[in-house]
Amino acid sequence: MPTEHGNEEPRVLIRDGFAWDTQNAYLFDIDGTLLRSRDRIHFNSFAASVKMVTGFEVSLTGVVLHGGTDTAILREAFALAGIPNEAWEPQTEAILEAMRQTIAVRRGELQLWTMPGVEETLKHLANQGALLGLATGNLEMIGWIKVEEAGLREWFRFGGFSDRFEVRSAMVADAAAKARELIGTTAEGVQPSICVVGDTPRDIEAARANGLPVIAVATGNYSFEELAALEPDACTSSLAELLADTASKDTRVDAKNIEVRQ
Repeated sequence: MPTEHGNEEPRVLIRDGFAWDTQNAYLFDIDGTLLRSRDRIHFNSFAASVKMVTGFEVSLTGVVLHGGTDTAILREAFALAGIPNEAWEPQTEAILEAMRQTIAVRRGELQLWTMPGVEETLKHLANQGALLGLATGNLEMIGWIKVEEAGLREWFRFGGFSDRFEVRSAMVADAAAKARELIGTTAEGVQPSICVVGDTPRDIEAARANGLPVIAVATGNYSFEELAALEPDACTSSLAELLADTASKDTRVDAKNIEVRQ
């Protein structure tokens, strides 16, 4: 399927010294990074759930969605509607639960497709011995449903979600803590290396806020140039191109070694 920036030339930029596929764990964003959707079920669930629970009318028009968390998007929608916090905050959990149930009931209607190279990249990293997790702005139930419906559930052991975190950096911190707990430390007490993979400036910012390396993938709503300007550790037009670039370099190295041995 075409991406938002599908006419761009395949491009890969990797910081010197950064081995993108040798990290101990990876935290993947979902929307725009792993998959995209043709439907608006999740999008429409915000206003519909607010209306059902509170009676208020809100809209996502003017809300920056890309890289946002569901809980932060909800707060911004109320703010843009001019509804004071005290009028809706006590009903936050009821609104979120209504959203979760909407997706659970309508999961069969979700129209999802995986982004180029996703399954191949997940398999490659798993074969390298990496622990794979999610770090997404979705609510936990919604995130897992999307991953399951896209046929990617087998790859992921844990995740960080927005149910308890409006700020993306806090959600990433939670996911990173889970990764460290699952991996543990080496005999020398060295902490595992954990890499964030996302498609928005907010993913890059959240990774930086936690001192984590980040791979930016231009398969969402931001171009390669926009993401590369923020200096992620790796930037690619797609995971397929990142994997192909690595395979190409490995082939050249193997060929060189053969020449030397001869």
